[in-house]
Amino acid sequence: MIFRTLLHMLRSRLRPPLHAHDVGTVRFRVVPTDLDILGHMNNGIYFSIMDLARMDLLIRSGAWKKMRARGFYPVMASETITFRKSLQPWQRFNVESRIAGYDAKAVYVEQRFVVDDEIFASAMTRARFLQKRGGVVSIAELSEVVGVDVATFAPPAWVADWSADVALPNTQSPAPNIWS
Repeated sequence: MIFRTLLHMLRSRLRPPLHAHDVGTVRFRVVPTDLDILGHMNNGIYFSIMDLARMDLLIRSGAWKKMRARGFYPVMASETITFRKSLQPWQRFNVESRIAGYDAKAVYVEQRFVVDDEIFASAMTRARFLQKRGGVVSIAELSEVVGVDVATFAPPAWVADWSADVALPNTQSPAPNIWS
């Protein structure tokens, strides 16, 4: 995946710019290393490819360069995906990505795996931003650095509910491994 990542980062720099709130589209092909024992794209690969598509949106919008200059980097806090159809060997597909909203702590990105204008899988991600020197980047600070208005761009209600429902305690709080 590292070679695919480097290739797509280079390609993203050569593609037309986007606004951070545009829908970004990246074309992929299912390759043999994407397959599971059943001969279709492995469910874990979807998440890795989603990383590449989000990176494309960050690079093409100019946000990646601005964030790196400040020592900011994104980390995934939550992800969910729903599968509708399997992607087969050598099949071409697009991943479409768009920012679905912001809350006080995170950016929500909706992503779709699309073949011939038909959705094969749909995902929602929740990303936080950290600083290399340590600490969390607030959404207000991120908004200022990247130059986007986040004030009136709340995620859909179901996304806010999902985020609350799947949240784990913060890293300073206990999180005992107890099955109930």
